[in-house]
Amino acid sequence: MANGPSPLLSAPLGQGVPPRVRFCPSPTGNPHVGLVRTALFNWAFARHNQGTMVFRIEDTDAARDSEESYAQLLESLRWLGLDWDEGPEVGGPHEPYRQSQRMDLYRDVAGKLLAGGYAYRCYCTVTELDERREAARAAGRPSGYDGHCRELPGDRKAAYEREGRESIIRFRMPDEPITFTDLVRGELTFTPDNVPDYGIVRANGAPLYTLVNPVDDALMDITHVLRGEDLLSSTPRQIALYGALIELGVAHRIPAFGHLPYVMGEGNKKLSKRDPQASLNLYRERGFLPEGLLNYLSLLGWSFSADQDVFSLAEMVGRFDIADVNANPARFDLKKAEAINADHIRRLDVKAFAEACEPWLRAPHANWEPEDFDRPAWEAVAPYAQTRLTVLSDITANVDFLFRKEPVEDGASWQKAMKEGSDALLRTAREKLAAADWASPEALKEAVLAAGGEHGLKLGKAQAPVRVAVTGRTVGLPLFESLQILGRERSLARIDAALEKLGA
Repeated sequence: MANGPSPLLSAPLGQGVPPRVRFCPSPTGNPHVGLVRTALFNWAFARHNQGTMVFRIEDTDAARDSEESYAQLLESLRWLGLDWDEGPEVGGPHEPYRQSQRMDLYRDVAGKLLAGGYAYRCYCTVTELDERREAARAAGRPSGYDGHCRELPGDRKAAYEREGRESIIRFRMPDEPITFTDLVRGELTFTPDNVPDYGIVRANGAPLYTLVNPVDDALMDITHVLRGEDLLSSTPRQIALYGALIELGVAHRIPAFGHLPYVMGEGNKKLSKRDPQASLNLYRERGFLPEGLLNYLSLLGWSFSADQDVFSLAEMVGRFDIADVNANPARFDLKKAEAINADHIRRLDVKAFAEACEPWLRAPHANWEPEDFDRPAWEAVAPYAQTRLTVLSDITANVDFLFRKEPVEDGASWQKAMKEGSDALLRTAREKLAAADWASPEALKEAVLAAGGEHGLKLGKAQAPVRVAVTGRTVGLPLFESLQILGRERSLARIDAALEKLGA
């Protein structure tokens, strides 16, 4: 790759062309957060520019694709709120939107490319290709395809076919550099020695990604291709193919390309599907809000402003410009993702927050019996819980003391809070709490404060044994509001049980 002028240029689109972008994942495995970031940027670009979002499924690899993953993709996009204007279950003028259902189209275009001289049959065997590549490397030359079958005489073709050799179809790359202006990286030029002729159809007749992807983009009139940096090397091939498709009347424009930066994981390595942090399902299972997760993913290569990291999807759409995307790799920071999600949790109104927590208040997440769930108690405690959660799944441990007959036994918390003299403190606290006005959390606080004063302890030290006795944990929701919601009878009974355990 080098900088410089070129006769074959990806020209800019005309002004006023409503953008048509596409998101075209393969249905393999769990959705990757990098894939979601790509979908988000395409979606925000389309929505900002009043364009069209096309959702297309690249499912030509029968060995890896699955219906389960396909269904998961659709469901995940719906959960995230990233809707599409054309695609599966929505329809549109370019149906079908699954490549496995478009094979006749690809065969037709491949035939036109062959007939027009834009492609040719290659009879080279794998062994021959490997030997010639190795010889090229040894000689210090580029090791890509050397064009052996590019101008193959007819008698040689006939001889190969008599031998029973199989052939693939290769696209004939132009002999001049290819320049295009990347929407993220600026002007780039690829020289011919770095972009050799490439295969577009396998020997068994199956079309390759190198053909089906640009053909679909052409037939669906895609104007902007926003995709990952890992696909940058294929762009000059596709631009050349677009030139041929335009001459054949299959396409009428070369789309603008923008290559999004890598998402990096630990150790300066690209975040791969094998990394635990890469799975969208992980964040959904932990209770990330869709807007919280998308807010964070949008910051992997783009920023809302110099002084604001937390914003809504609507705010992002209003501000999004592909020209503001940074070409440098973006590092995935789980702690920052959690912090942004916590901000979005606090942005919810209390009713929406309570509803969002519902899945974690039921089996299999809840560690209490379903009949013991007390909805009025949950609604009362929800405002206090909302300010303390990072992810929604945290709610279970924060409120289980309300719905269990006994608090969760936490040995570490017990050892930390129940120091020498805790029994005496608890007895005093119980006495003062029993006499307190339980209509007021402030009155309960004054009771524990007074108990601590009698034992030479400030509130922080005095409330620790009470908290562990009642909730089972050293940290959690505001203690005195929790005592009030739990109620006098149950709170005092738990302090009695703790005193009994201390005595034993």
